[in-house]
Parts: sequence; C-alpha cells; structure tokens
Amino acid sequence: MTISYNWLCDYLPDNLTQKPSPEQISRILTSVGLEVESLHPYAAIRGGLEGLIIGEVVSVDSHPNADKLKITEVNIGSKENLQIVCGANNVAAGQKVVVALVGSTIHSESGDFIQIKAAKIRGVESQGMLCAEDEIGLGKDHSGIIVLPENLRPGLPAADYFKPYSDFIYEIGLTPNHMDAMSHMGVVRDLCAYLSLQDKKDYHIKFPVIAPTVTEARGQNIKIELINRKDCARYSGLTITGIRISESPLWMQEKLKAIGIRPINNVVDITNFVLQETGQPLHAYDANEIRGNKIIIKNLPAGTSFITLDEKERKLDAADLMICDAEGPICIAGVFGGLNSGIKNTSTDLFLESAWFNPSSIRRTSFRHGLRTEAAAHFEKGMDISGTVNALKRAASLIREYAGGKISSPIQDLYPEPFPKTQVLLKYHYLKKLSGKNYHSVAVKNILLALGFDILREGLDDLLIAVPFHKPDVQLPADLVEEIMRIDGFDHIEVPANINISPSAETGMEQAALQEKIAGFLVGSGFNEILTNSITNSSYFRETELQTAVKMVNNLSAELNVMRLSMLETGLESISRNMNRKNNDLRFFEFGKTYETSQPGQYNEINHCCFYMTGNLQSENWKRKPAVIDFYYLKGICTAVCSLAGISGEILPFNHQKLSEAVEIRQDNKIILSAGEVNSVILQKFDIRQPVFFADIYWDNLVELAGKNTIVFSELPKQVPVNRDLALIVEKSLPFEKIEKAVNSIGLEKLRGVQLFDIFESDKLGKDKKSMAISFTFLDYEKTLTDKEIDGMMNRIMKTAEEELKAEIRK
Repeated sequence: MTISYNWLCDYLPDNLTQKPSPEQISRILTSVGLEVESLHPYAAIRGGLEGLIIGEVVSVDSHPNADKLKITEVNIGSKENLQIVCGANNVAAGQKVVVALVGSTIHSESGDFIQIKAAKIRGVESQGMLCAEDEIGLGKDHSGIIVLPENLRPGLPAADYFKPYSDFIYEIGLTPNHMDAMSHMGVVRDLCAYLSLQDKKDYHIKFPVIAPTVTEARGQNIKIELINRKDCARYSGLTITGIRISESPLWMQEKLKAIGIRPINNVVDITNFVLQETGQPLHAYDANEIRGNKIIIKNLPAGTSFITLDEKERKLDAADLMICDAEGPICIAGVFGGLNSGIKNTSTDLFLESAWFNPSSIRRTSFRHGLRTEAAAHFEKGMDISGTVNALKRAASLIREYAGGKISSPIQDLYPEPFPKTQVLLKYHYLKKLSGKNYHSVAVKNILLALGFDILREGLDDLLIAVPFHKPDVQLPADLVEEIMRIDGFDHIEVPANINISPSAETGMEQAALQEKIAGFLVGSGFNEILTNSITNSSYFRETELQTAVKMVNNLSAELNVMRLSMLETGLESISRNMNRKNNDLRFFEFGKTYETSQPGQYNEINHCCFYMTGNLQSENWKRKPAVIDFYYLKGICTAVCSLAGISGEILPFNHQKLSEAVEIRQDNKIILSAGEVNSVILQKFDIRQPVFFADIYWDNLVELAGKNTIVFSELPKQVPVNRDLALIVEKSLPFEKIEKAVNSIGLEKLRGVQLFDIFESDKLGKDKKSMAISFTFLDYEKTLTDKEIDGMMNRIMKTAEEELKAEIRK
C-alpha cells in the first residue's frame, strides 16, 4: 500500500501540538502493525530545482564565431555578473530567467540529467545555462528559455518561486486482515488512536468538509434494481448532469502522481482520489450510455460475451456479478468497466456508483478473467458497508466543484438487509493471559473507542464490544486483544523474567535426521541445495502424463498452470538458467514433492530427493586435466546415499522415457531410486547442450526401509584384513554386477569386500573379450587367516567364475 505523508497530514487533527515528522510516523506505523517497508522522498520535479536561481539578463551580444549563439551577461544577485552563452531565439536584455549555476544538475522532462560545468562554447567562456521548460522538468516547451515576471528578485532560488511539489512516500506491507488501513483515512485512524494513548489526549480524524447533497436540477431518472442481494448487499448511486470533462486541479494531480496514479481527467481522478482517501471504490458511468435509464445488478448466463474497457472480448461465467442496463451488461461489478459505458471526453452526464460487493465473488471473478484492478484489490479484502453513501457524497461534492456538474437526482441507497454489527465479549483476564500485560480498563476502553468500536456493556471483568463495519476481520476476543496490543505498540510488550513451557515429546525426528544426514553428505561432496517452484508449465509433459496432473484453476500466469508431475523439469530450469550465465559445472540436490490426482477431489503428494549434475567434477589446472561427471559418478553418489540410510538394494537396469542408461535400486520389492542420463530430446526443450545426469529418490520408500534397520554395535577388528587380486577374462558384455552376485552366492563368511579396480581390452585377449581385475578382501574377526584358508576361498571363487561365468583365469 502506497501512502503519502502530505496526504496523511491533511487529516491529522488540529489540536495536535506538533505534526509528527515522516520518520516519526514511520516508526509509529511499524509499531502498530502497519509495517513500513520503505520511506523515500518524492519530488514532482526531479531534483527539486536545486541549484537553479532567478537571474536578470543585463545585456545580449552576438557570438563572434556562431550566428545562432548569443553572449549574455546575467545578474544573479551577487557582486559579479555571469557570462553565459545561450542559443535561444527569445533571449533579450531585461528578462528575468531561470539560471542553472555551475555545479548544479538539471533534470529534463524526459528523465535525463545534465551536470552544468564551466565550458568554452566556440571559444567563448560560459558560466552556466539559461533554461527552457523541458530542460528542467517544468513542461515540454523547448521553443525558448523561460521568461518570468519582471518583479522577481535576481538571486531568488527557483524552487522558492515555482514551489515544486514534494512529499514523502511510505510503502506499507499490509497484512490481509488490515483492509481498514487501505486508505489514508484508515491509516490516520490508527495514528490518532496511538497518539491519543501516548499523549493522553483525545485526537480524531479531521474529516474534509462535504457540501450538502441536494438535488439542483432535473435530469435522467435512473432506476436501480438489485437482484443478486447476496453478492451485492448495498448499492448506492446518484446522477450528476452538466459536467465538463477537463483536467483535474493541480493539487489533486500532484497527490495522485505522488502515489503512482496517472491523472486522466477530473471525474476519473476524483473517483481515484476518493478511493485512496476513504478506501471505497467508486465507478462513474456515462449516463447517456445507460440504456433504458435502468441499472440492474445481476448474474448473466455462462458464455455471455462482454467487451471490457481494454477492448478485449471476454466470456462471462455464471458466477460473475454484472452491472447491467435494460439491454445488457455494462460493467463487471467491482472489477472492470465496459468499453462504451465509461466516462469519455464528450460526456456531459454521469451516474456515480458506490457499492458493497461480496469479497469472495469479486476475488473469483478477478482471477477468472485475469483482471487485477485496484478496485478488485479493495473489494476482495472486505469493504466498510457503512461507508458507501459518505464516499458517494464526497465524490459528488468534488465533481460539483471541479467539473461544474449539478446533482439531478436524490441518492438512491438500496440496502435491503442491513448488516448487524458483530458483538464480541472481551474479558480482562483473557486480555492479560493472551498479551502478557496488565492493561488498565480505562486504557482499553480509550483504545477501542479511538478505533471506532462501541462499548455496549461494561462489566466488572468484561466488556461487550460492537465491532465497526470497517473492521470485518474482528470476530473473536483474540482479535480485540490484537487491536489493543498493536495500538499500545508492539514495541511496548514486556518481556517476562521467567518463561514457562510445557515439555513435549517430538515424533518423526528420524526422517528429519536422515534428511539432514544426507544433505550434509551431499554438501560435503560439492553439491548445492536448490528449491524450485512446485507450480510449473504443462508443456513440459506429455498428454498421457497430464491426465493425472493437478491443474491450477486461478493460475497467476499461462506458463505456471499445473502442479509438477516430476521434479526433473523444474531442476532443468535451474540448470538452464545457470548455463545461460556461463556457470556450466553444476551439482544440485533438492528435497521436494510431486503431485497427482486419480479422480476429482483426491490428490496425492509424493516426497522426493533429487540430484542434478552436469559438467566437470573438477576444473583443469597445471597438475591435472578436468574430470567429467559421468554415469559412474552418479551411480557412486546414489549407492553412497543408500549406504548412509543403511540400505543395500539391488541395482537393476530398466527403460525410462526421459532417461537413457537408466537404473533403479530396489529392496523388498520397493523402488528406492531411479537414475540415468537425461535424454537429449528433454534437454533440447531447455536449450541445454551438454549431458545432464539425474537421480530421483522415492523419499517415503527410503525412510520406510531405513526405519527397519537396527543399529548394532561391534568392536573394531583386531585382525588385519587380507587382500587378494584376481584377473578374469570374460565376455565384453558381461557386467561386473553379475560377477559380484556370483561371488556373493558362494556364501564365504570371511569375504568382506569385492572391488573392481581395472578393465583391460585388447585383441590379444580374443574377440569380444575383456580382462577385469578384481580385489577380494578377507577378514576373520577371531583370528588371523592362514594362507591355506585364503587359498581355499580363492579356489572356490575361481571355480565359480569358470563354471558359472565361463571366465578364464589370467595366470
């Protein structure tokens, strides 16, 4: 929410001893829960005309070296006059002009800036600059220098004469429950409540004077018919005739521009001004475009065509609340106007609308059509239903004053079922329990009254409170406690000397501990953790995959329209983004979820831990060549992670539509992970031109299997392990995994490890043959193994290799 300091000061009470500074207001607002995210100065003219003064042209002479330049002598109120070279055609002796001194910076209308320096122009010294309108941001005229009234004193700062508008602007990070602060008056209400408590005085908002709303002329009699009373509980309107569309007054334009609103014309600016002042959105219709002199608030059949103000045709939903005339729709209620019904430069009569619309209905319609307007943002947070008529009167008064219109109909206020005020019972002991502070009853009542609450009944230990309509979020005693605490100031909450807590036993810590353990291992191995968006682009997936996708109903953009079915694609987005910034050596991991649905209303969330790696494992230097990440590095990381979880699953190849050379690790008929190199077709979608390796751990399965492990303590062996090497000549197609399985199937209790350490291929070995060198580790925890025992086990291994694997033992 953007708030203007000057605008706030307009509503501060007259009995305030001293107006708070912008910094003081910033601290107060943050203290009462309206967090000021930024405070910055604003100048309508960039630079504020600093360094520019009024000067008097004493003489004008021709430039000896340029026909279009003139040499002027300018009096700036100092002892010596300045010599300034000027190219303007209208410069003449005796003129009062704007002078930019050496060292000053001028900011043009286009946003450019120039620092003025002493310089020689065609051989003549120039000690400043005589300024045109567009050169200092005062306008767009560049036909000549600015000529000012003759009675001005030379040396007068230009800012003192032009008085450029300046302000301080607050950016407030409003929480969703503070719709009452979505206006300048709403913010001032909280300021007055805070200052009243601190100064122990009674401060109230200084409301603007509103002229009586009386019918001055007879005009169109526009009738209002309210059909959908649920989504439009109150609708107020009046007709004003004889208006003149022109620019709004300068003071109003300056206030609107200061908070980032572009002035359009007097009527539109007034509706925007009242919105920012009171928080109540208004809409002005060209009364001559309302067919049948009738306004109808209703819903239309689904698929009805409607052209909005941005000239786009939209198909309406049956739930969209519409403002219609006798022949059809003219506005999407509370969201966006129609193409033909809005105020135009030729409009002379208008119908002014002020209403309360159902927040849920407005929000759904706004998202459905992708129309995030200022009015919708206010309506969807809940409006003050009691303020519609007051805002209407304020706007009508300003339109009469600045557009010359006359009110030609009484205010029509349709409020068929008035809302009752919410009543909340607040007990003082509950207030103390929740806030931790013992508030005096007088302070509590003063805070609530200052915020607009009514005290219906006062008991010995409680208060029965009626909640004002501008506080629709206050429904519970806890809400009242929050209001009291924030006006007292969150900074004033006392920190107790003792804090009492109830110890509790945490459950599910094993999963968090395993996640931290694996994350620590990966970070230590050179990986970086990433966090990608769970919402992604449906174009990444095939039609068969999208059949089970969870699709977004109110997606924020066309590209983010489904919950991810796989974590591969969002990870590849991160890799592509890094590669586009010349960061090609990447190792990422991510803990996240995928989403799917089998039937409407039933959704599944699946936990994953994924690895993404590409490029070099280590960079090249004088001592070594770069080591490239490959499938075997991926496999090593996967087996290491499984080992950390206490799992030794079976590695099996399988077919995967997005991975080549894909393998999976299984244990107890559960898939623990799948891994492989990403297909080039997938990589092309992300403009990735180097291999990427991916592993997907099914986290829930890993946690379940890891939870079945029993930790058993055993002493470190006192004996020394014995290693024996064996070289086998086997078929080229034979994987090491089969050799490992065959050896383990022998059941050698003393065999502790089987490790492949070399592969050799040569035509001398035979056609389609290779030699695999394998190291075997033997250990007996009770005694030292003898050569006879080791030779016996090695003979059994060699026999198995020859018989089952058809291997030849290299001697």
